[in-house]
Amino acid sequence: MNEQETDVLVVGTGIAGLSAALAADEAGADVTLATKAERPEQASTWWAQGGIAVTRDDPEQFEQDILDASAGTADPEAVEVLVENATDTVSDILVDTLGIEFDTTGGEYDFGQEAAHDEARILHVNAETGKHIHVPFLNYVADETDVTVLEDTAALELIRHEGKVYGAILEQDGEWAPTYAGSTILATGGIGALYPRSTNPDTATGDGIAMAALAGADIEDMEYVQFHPTACHTESGTFLISEAVRGEGGLLRNGDGERFMPEYHDDAELAPRDVVARAVKTEREETGDVTLDVSEMAFEEEFPDLAEKCAAHDVDWTEGIPIAPAQHFLCGGVAVDNRGRTSLDRLYAVGECSRTGVHGANRLASTSLLEGLVWGQRAGEDAVGNDIERIEAPELLERDPELPGNFARDKFHRLRRVMDEMVGIERTTEGLKRSQSVLRRLKGEVDAYVRTRTSRSLYELRSASVVSLLISRAAAENDQSLGCHYLVEDAKTESAADAR
Repeated sequence: MNEQETDVLVVGTGIAGLSAALAADEAGADVTLATKAERPEQASTWWAQGGIAVTRDDPEQFEQDILDASAGTADPEAVEVLVENATDTVSDILVDTLGIEFDTTGGEYDFGQEAAHDEARILHVNAETGKHIHVPFLNYVADETDVTVLEDTAALELIRHEGKVYGAILEQDGEWAPTYAGSTILATGGIGALYPRSTNPDTATGDGIAMAALAGADIEDMEYVQFHPTACHTESGTFLISEAVRGEGGLLRNGDGERFMPEYHDDAELAPRDVVARAVKTEREETGDVTLDVSEMAFEEEFPDLAEKCAAHDVDWTEGIPIAPAQHFLCGGVAVDNRGRTSLDRLYAVGECSRTGVHGANRLASTSLLEGLVWGQRAGEDAVGNDIERIEAPELLERDPELPGNFARDKFHRLRRVMDEMVGIERTTEGLKRSQSVLRRLKGEVDAYVRTRTSRSLYELRSASVVSLLISRAAAENDQSLGCHYLVEDAKTESAADAR
């Protein structure tokens, strides 16, 4: 791979990265878009099902819904930015520019209802909205703009010095070289590869967060890892059952056939995700199974893509869809302002790898695509205009023999087991303490190899070990159960207090 220069370097091709690249290109910048992905489904956006929320006629209520879902921890100013820009940004980019045809009924948009939303405000395409947005967006940026798209290309290190970022070292086909940029925008997605069950692609190793953290950027809210309550786990794989199904009347039943959510929350199946996920976990442990009952709705007609997916995985949805929680979204990440600027000069972060303040301790359904779209556009516009400067790039070494083929796989297995057992949907103080001990040792082992070897799989493992440790530390430092961060001891203490 050859050394390069570009006005704006964007790392990642989900909706946030594509939005940033499009905005920077429209502002006249020379833009390079690098992505590990070789096909659309390797980006998290492709996997998004429910849809994208818009403001409709009541922005104040939309803001309140986001704040309520976050347990009052979302940044009101960030929420206001999201809501104020929601409808116009969706209209300008997705509808007018890309020509996305959201589902309609009688010539009007068929707005969906999802958990913790006060009204139906979700634009969608069947139950696979992400795929229907992502592919046209990728094609438009590749074919209709001057953006240079580098597929199967990973960012390994940021080029930085004294609080300023000058680009990144990119790797392709086992070769690497610096790409110098006036501005660098991280849009690397989530952390699903850190957990054994996730709705993310296995390429989601937290690369952007790890690179930013190692460069000294501020990282916030890492303890808030959201688990989706309704993922279907089969021998052939895990797939998401959209929250929209519950919005349309799907009911959760335990192994005894009983509907249980009214006992956990007044909003029952439409309670915030963290509440539903913990309830599903509890009922599975106590009754052996939880299913999503869709027998009273026209499931095959309303969600044909999901019905096909069930059939492909040998799941008979007419008998109830077996479900369990799975890691879904990271609410924290690289701390940014309302233009996506990080604490490091000329470094931006957008999408799931960023912490905008919109989600706080728990994300409201169907706001992630919107956040990526809005902040991507704002960051792309803001990133234009910086001169390209060169400094000496870090030297990546390759002087020792290659690692055994199963090295990264075995270390990932160990990491995922720790995250699942000790830093999962429910946590204990002792478990978090033990997790840090194990993860520190694992990171030390990986760091020792990175010093003398360079490969994508090794750097992905390094990213995963760095981010896992960040999550574990943040969770251990927060002794208050809130949103996605749930300490079992706190729950027991509250129950005892209630009994008294």
